[in-house]
Amino acid sequence: MDYHGRVTREPTDRRSDRRTDAFVLDDHEPAYLRLHREGRLAERAKAALEELRDCRACPRNCGCDRLKDERRACHTGRHAIVSSAFPHFGEEDCLRGWRGSGTIFFGLCNLRCVFCQNWDISQQRQGRECTADELADIMLELQDLGCHNVNFVTPEHVAPQVIEAVAVAADRGLRLPLVYNTSAYDALRSLRLLDGIVDVYMPDFKFWKPETALRLCLARDYPERAREAIREMHRQVGPLRVDRRGLARRGMLVRHLVMPGQQEEAAAIFEWLAREVSVDTYVNVMGQYRPEHRVGVPSRREEKPFAEIDRRPYGPELEAAQDAAHRAGLWRFDERWLVRPPLEATG
Repeated sequence: MDYHGRVTREPTDRRSDRRTDAFVLDDHEPAYLRLHREGRLAERAKAALEELRDCRACPRNCGCDRLKDERRACHTGRHAIVSSAFPHFGEEDCLRGWRGSGTIFFGLCNLRCVFCQNWDISQQRQGRECTADELADIMLELQDLGCHNVNFVTPEHVAPQVIEAVAVAADRGLRLPLVYNTSAYDALRSLRLLDGIVDVYMPDFKFWKPETALRLCLARDYPERAREAIREMHRQVGPLRVDRRGLARRGMLVRHLVMPGQQEEAAAIFEWLAREVSVDTYVNVMGQYRPEHRVGVPSRREEKPFAEIDRRPYGPELEAAQDAAHRAGLWRFDERWLVRPPLEATG
């Protein structure tokens, strides 16, 4: 894999490019290990669990006592639900490498995206509840399998439980970088508890307009909360940096899924990232949207709900997103982004 994240086999490329060399990080130790050595990781875990007593772990601000297993918006109580865990080879090249990203998919979600491609686990209770010890076991198993990192997928509503489990895993020999793979509907208080624990933040900035967010994910405040969260993530870790093999070690990677008819929102997101965060932000502009879950499925009120997104994005829409990102001044992109639109999306 080279500095841009393309997989080679074993990395051999040693090109000299000052622009990319600035984002190469040698000999990086995962951030949480320092907290662990200093005895502060266990203290952070205790503070995180206290957040569950009057839950404000995400912007839903339910206020329930999850330590007593009370459940509201995310339908998750004291313990996180894990739906699956495995070495994932479909993530960005800088994460998957040649041995896979060690993904842990958490069940349920604090958003209600009508188009969710993982709706069977995000909107339904699939998987098993895991204690901190059990979640630590999963992390260590992924490490034993040779994964390059531990990748927490949709962890917004279980950030306290993640911190609790990382403290246990670090005590038992976890040494991999941690990736926080999120919708960006995160509470600042949770992110601040993660400061010094997470190595790579990977938020997905979905929508720019509150009315779009309300219609498609039942969270009018999503754009504002996402901007707050992404600013905080960048404050903690800065732009994405990789090692000499091209593997992500520290920093932030932002995803944006191109949606049908939302070119203006995509452009606004890219402009904001370049202007308010950094032109060096590493971005994955994702072209794989397809109608899923509630999109196009008849309901009591509508024969064809969410008709405006009941199709794949057209080729010109994908190209418009790419052009908007370039015009904004962004220049660091996942190498597989928008390489070729699906054949059925070229109308």
